[in-house]
Amino acid sequence: MILDSFRLDGRVALVTGATRGLGEAMAEALAEAGADVALVGSSSPPDTTAEAVRGLGRRALTLVCDLASAGPEELEALVRRTTDEFGRLDILVNNAGIIRRTPALELGEADWDDVVQVNQKSAFFLAQAAGRVMAEAGGGRIINTASLLSHQGGINVASYTASKHAVAGLTRALANEWAPLGINVNAIVPGYFATDNTAALRADPERSRSILERIPAGRWGEADDLKGAALFLASPASAYVTGTLLAVDGGWLAR
Repeated sequence: MILDSFRLDGRVALVTGATRGLGEAMAEALAEAGADVALVGSSSPPDTTAEAVRGLGRRALTLVCDLASAGPEELEALVRRTTDEFGRLDILVNNAGIIRRTPALELGEADWDDVVQVNQKSAFFLAQAAGRVMAEAGGGRIINTASLLSHQGGINVASYTASKHAVAGLTRALANEWAPLGINVNAIVPGYFATDNTAALRADPERSRSILERIPAGRWGEADDLKGAALFLASPASAYVTGTLLAVDGGWLAR
C-alpha cells in the first residue's frame, strides 16, 4: 500500500528550531507518522512541542543549543545525545533560522555574521555530523529549510538572502555527494508564512497587502501547511527524490 511508504515507525528525527512555528509543525508531523523526535530550542527547552509529540504516543528528547554561537563540536554533541537516547538517527530537519531586516548600506558585520552562522554554517556542520551517523547506518534523510529568497533577492535582507541561497546550494551539493551513501538531501521552500520572521511584514498594511495580492492562494501560509511536505521528504515515499527544493508557497514562485 502506498500509504505505508509514508510511515516512520521505528525512525528517529532531530529537528532544530522546534520551539514554535514551522519547526514545531514539522516535528509533530513526523511524530504523527510514527517517529521519535529530538527537539532543539535555541534558548530554552521546546517543552510544548515535546508535550505534543508525547501526546501522539512517541518519545521526545528536548535539547538546548544556541546556534548563533555553536561550533561543530556542540552540533556534533546534539547528534550524539540523540543517538545515545534513541540508538539511531534517521532524519535531520535543519529548520532553525534568523533574519535581520536592514538596508544593505547600513548592514553591520555582527548582523551579517549572526545570520550566516545560524542559517548557513550551523546547518552545514549539523548535516555533516548527522551525515556521518547516517552513512554508517546505510542511509537517512536530511531536510533543510530554504526560502523564497533562495530564488529571489528580497528587500533589506542581504544577509538572509545570501544565507538562503547558500542553503539551496548546500542542499544540492550534499545530495550529489551523499546519494551513493543512501542519504537523501532536500529542502523545503516555505512561502510567506504567518511566523515570527514575517511579523513585521504582516504588521505593515501596505506591504502585507502587496504580498497577498501576489500569492495565487490569496493567504499567508500556516505552519500546518508544511506537514505534508516534511513527511514526504522524511519518508520512504521520497526514496528517489534528492537535491530538490520543494516550494510550499501558495503559488508565489509560479507568478
